[in-house]
Amino acid sequence: MGETGSPLSKIVKSLGLVFGDIGTSPIYTMGAVMLFMIPSSFNIFGLLSLVTWTLLIVISVQYIWLAMSLSDKGEGGTIVLKNIVDTLLQPGIAASVVSVLTIIGIALFIGDGVITPAISILSAVEGITLIPGFEGIPQFTLLLIAAVIAIGLFLFQKRGTDRVAWTFGPIMVVWFAALAFSGVISIIAAPQVLFALSPTYAIDFIIDNGWASLMVMSAVILCVTGGEALYADMGHLGREPIVKGWAVVFPALVLSYLGQGAYVMQTDNTHNVLFSMINHINPLFLVPFLILSICATVIASQAMISGMFSIMYQGMMKKIIPKMKVEYTSPELRSQIYIDAVNWMLLFGVLLVIFEFQSSENLSAAYGLAVSGSMMISAILMTIIFFKRDQKIKMLIAGTLIALDAIFFISTLFKIPHGAYWSFFIATIPLIVIVTFILGQDRLHAILRPVPIEEFLPKYKESYANLHKIRGTALYFVGDVHRLSPYLPQVIFKNEILYENNILVSIQITEKPFGITTDFDTAIAPGLHIFRVECGYMEIVDVVKLLQEKGIDEKTIFYGIESVVSDTLIWKIYGIIKKNTPPFIQFYALPPEKIHGVVTRVVM
Repeated sequence: MGETGSPLSKIVKSLGLVFGDIGTSPIYTMGAVMLFMIPSSFNIFGLLSLVTWTLLIVISVQYIWLAMSLSDKGEGGTIVLKNIVDTLLQPGIAASVVSVLTIIGIALFIGDGVITPAISILSAVEGITLIPGFEGIPQFTLLLIAAVIAIGLFLFQKRGTDRVAWTFGPIMVVWFAALAFSGVISIIAAPQVLFALSPTYAIDFIIDNGWASLMVMSAVILCVTGGEALYADMGHLGREPIVKGWAVVFPALVLSYLGQGAYVMQTDNTHNVLFSMINHINPLFLVPFLILSICATVIASQAMISGMFSIMYQGMMKKIIPKMKVEYTSPELRSQIYIDAVNWMLLFGVLLVIFEFQSSENLSAAYGLAVSGSMMISAILMTIIFFKRDQKIKMLIAGTLIALDAIFFISTLFKIPHGAYWSFFIATIPLIVIVTFILGQDRLHAILRPVPIEEFLPKYKESYANLHKIRGTALYFVGDVHRLSPYLPQVIFKNEILYENNILVSIQITEKPFGITTDFDTAIAPGLHIFRVECGYMEIVDVVKLLQEKGIDEKTIFYGIESVVSDTLIWKIYGIIKKNTPPFIQFYALPPEKIHGVVTRVVM
């Protein structure tokens, strides 16, 4: 990936960049679960066993072992899994189903990305009410504090995740140390909770409670929020620092949950469990721990936002998400990016959710549906990959994970009346945009019939021989050099604009995340050349530099723009998307003074 730094510094970075989300789950998970159960020893042992083994199976097995073994040059996420599946399946029904699952997975991930920062920040801010003298602080004041923190976080994004990781990594080291230390102190007072590490307590709890245990499972899922973001963030640092970082994070999380369980057994207090436990250990620790937790929840949100940028960028490169302006925030890491439009849409969503639900307790009752849905889709894609690769053991384990993730997903459906429909509502917006964009692009390409180069060349040669030619070089950006966009013959044949040198530029995105190759063919026709660029979908392509390396000094750059007009709702939406999407030419930062867009009106 081209990153420098010692193995230890990379692990510290991983704590700051990818483990924030799952690392702050102890703030709200125990309180959410306790809403559904009486704090008896049997229930607490069952709960702690469920949490511990859910962490072990979902994060350690599903994501750290299986999913991260399927990365592509260090990149992870749902789109990477789809790309791998695409290389193993023939076009047909199965491939179409995989595409649909991927789109749903991306939409659910976006829904998750809105709720995660909201619940993380809000749950930490609510700890203020435990400080003596602040017990009666109005809820609206807490909401304003949470909103200010969220706005500050999103304003900070433009600085880049590389700087963020260095800022946040050491803080997260302190956070996980505080979780582990406070957990151990609490465990010492009730060491019998260590028996809950046995999976038998989880099994007994489920058998004893039957269908009612699904309600508890819908809250237990909160302990693994961040698993999908952890995998999507993999490209920022690579697999190894994350695996080693998990070896630090997992024990700290388990100790914290066991400590909280021990505290509840001693006091029967199920409100704001983590902060109450800290206050119980020593009231002097509460304010420093609260400040630390607010910092940690900001980092938790950062992990999700970074993952969101990665997924959206991959989607743009794979042409399933409309292109947006991308800024590259690290000179060392090509995968560290900032997408302005995504950043502000996320902030709007986070603020909306904070003021709609107004408390972390309300949010926890709605949270988890998108998380479990994304987990299940990832498990399905992994099972297909292992099946096609004939990796039987991994296939069986991934298949078992589908069943486990499905149980979690079904359990979260019970949350729909309590606000979980917001997950569907939030996910529906990107789902509509993605589906409309894909269908619109297909429809557009069907209407704008490409001109085969075999048909184009005879007319071009005739025009080149007879027309007056403008001095200099013109570039024409085309999607496929064999099937040319209709704007090109419009410029040359209809408008009779012809330069001495005319170069067709084609940029093709490959299935691999990295790698750039170029090919300059100068023997097509008099004054006509082809410049091909093939690049990975996570590459930063400096087209200007590539052209200069080939000695190309263009005078003018042409590209096609489609203006969509329609009375049909879906195509109207597509027209709005097209109108508000920056042309791909802008995506490659070409000199604006040379660019000329050729508009084609399309009635759909």
